[in-house]
Amino acid sequence: MQSLSAIKNLLKKPFTVAQKQTNPEDAYNLWASSYDSQPDNLMLALDEELFSNLIKDILFAHKTIADVGCGTGRHWQKIIDNKPMKLIGYDVSEGMLGMLKNKFPDAETNKLDNNHLAGLKNDSIDIIISTLTVAHIEDIQEAFAEWNRVLKPGGEIIITDYHPEALSKGGNRTFNHNNKSVAVKNNIYPVADIKKIVRQFGWLPLQVIEKRIDVSMKHYYEKHQALHLFQQFEGVPIIYGIHLKKSNAAA
Repeated sequence: MQSLSAIKNLLKKPFTVAQKQTNPEDAYNLWASSYDSQPDNLMLALDEELFSNLIKDILFAHKTIADVGCGTGRHWQKIIDNKPMKLIGYDVSEGMLGMLKNKFPDAETNKLDNNHLAGLKNDSIDIIISTLTVAHIEDIQEAFAEWNRVLKPGGEIIITDYHPEALSKGGNRTFNHNNKSVAVKNNIYPVADIKKIVRQFGWLPLQVIEKRIDVSMKHYYEKHQALHLFQQFEGVPIIYGIHLKKSNAAA
């Protein structure tokens, strides 16, 4: 369950002294065992809604899909139900990959190292998905160049992530481990900058969604007796999603 302190960390303005951040690999290794047991995690709930919206017109059947930042495979069952040819997971955290393998024993997974998608040939992937991951990537230009290498012309990309505006206001991804709050390191990539980068690769935005905190999320704050935070931050963008298509003419 997401604690009141975690909700405050999600939305608060920066402290004079910021909470120390842990690199994503170490943080998610600690978080892995409890990651799927968060029924009141607002970000996970919003990601589920946003991802389902973004993929509703995508055909997964007989496609080869790479999930970059796959974590525990939260979205895998809905993809597998649509009968892809192959679904391959990449993550920096061996702990998260282990949890995914517990759920999907036959899953093909790879430890992500320096943004390299090991084992993938050029123009070999039909669809790339990456949920709640982009802000954890140190070199987004390098990562997107690697995605572009493996993605077929005409291939599609689905991205969701914590909104950079919320991060810039002091929001953070936090969880409790051994009664201590752990904050995962994030980088801030404004959505406008991401749009500029993707254009360099000939990726065409088909859909961009930016969700703000609104009354539909109020009950999360009520559960944690934090209505004052809801009232203070109503209207702040909290998550975004992008559906992209690589130009058929892209190299």
